[in-house]
Amino acid sequence: MRAPALLLLVLLLPGLAVAQPRPFSCVGAGELEDDVFAIPFARAADRLSEAARSSLDAAAALAKQAPERNICVLGHADRGQGAETSTRLAARRARAVAEALSERGVERDRIRAEARVGAFSGRGQEPDARAVTIVVMPPPP
Repeated sequence: MRAPALLLLVLLLPGLAVAQPRPFSCVGAGELEDDVFAIPFARAADRLSEAARSSLDAAAALAKQAPERNICVLGHADRGQGAETSTRLAARRARAVAEALSERGVERDRIRAEARVGAFSGRGQEPDARAVTIVVMPPPP
């Protein structure tokens, strides 16, 4: 008897549904140089700081001006704490940035958040490797 009531509740509250991402790939996004924004994070942190505001605002403004372009949010983390821990931290960072873009009016189905760690990201030796990269992808052909 509870299952039908729960189903009815879900149908009546469409705001609970999570946006389905548009079909696109972030393969190669880390190699692009145009329309790329770096979001800094403190070591081992996954919460956005005040220092991220201007880059987030600029990325969101560009994304809203070009609604046909998708956004790749690539979370990075140092490998110093082990690959699994670093991957989880990178994913939490990417998710935090994706949510912040959505809060700034970018449609969530245009945003793909991915973790990139160490050897996979090519950023392991960079001093700013504890960042998230927002890439506003080129328009589709």
